[in-house]
Amino acid sequence: MSRKRHALAARDAHITTLRSVIVVMILVCAGLFWGWKTSPDRLNVHVPPDLRTGSTRVWWKVPEPNIYTFAVYVWQTINRWPVNGEVNYKRNIQVFNTFLTPGCRNYLDNEYEQRRARGELKGRVRGIYEIPGRGFQNDSPEGPGGVRVIDRDHWIATLDMGVSESYAGTSVRDAYVRYPIYVSRVDNDPDANPWGLQIGSADGCFAGVPQRLGYADDDSDADQPSEVASP
Repeated sequence: MSRKRHALAARDAHITTLRSVIVVMILVCAGLFWGWKTSPDRLNVHVPPDLRTGSTRVWWKVPEPNIYTFAVYVWQTINRWPVNGEVNYKRNIQVFNTFLTPGCRNYLDNEYEQRRARGELKGRVRGIYEIPGRGFQNDSPEGPGGVRVIDRDHWIATLDMGVSESYAGTSVRDAYVRYPIYVSRVDNDPDANPWGLQIGSADGCFAGVPQRLGYADDDSDADQPSEVASP
């Protein structure tokens, strides 16, 4: 009888151990499932455009060429008025809202109202383009086409762009302008903003005052900012 009691006790102890292992495994699986459900389903990794020599990147670093491309794309599209500036400009600001910081959005809204009040938008057609030969420059972070790194999440892109405006088929503006565009990292809505970047800071869109470089038909002073220019 004693031998049978020991066998039954050993069996019961083994069953208890197996039950404990099962409970632990269930808890571990539940923890793994919770971690899988709460982990991000998308990781935004910025890759430099030139991969001829390969590239090793940490996931949070944004290459300077990507910052420059983003700034040019957003700024050029916002300032493209194909038919009527009074309608197109307002629409562009609304459509690109997720690509603008609240400070930059407020600046553009105010600028829109001021220009509309002065009659500078109704019927106005506008185009903005990168000046040929003034694209991204690796060796000049402070100069035209350069990107200056402020910190991990903030940059200043210097864009030299041509701005042309016309009214009723008559040219009213055709100038070169230098824009010191502030760019910030804001990874808060990857569906609406896959770049994870926004134009502007808390105070506005620019890191300095935009300056007129010259006129499109005269390159003699194109490298010397001469006067303040409206965006």
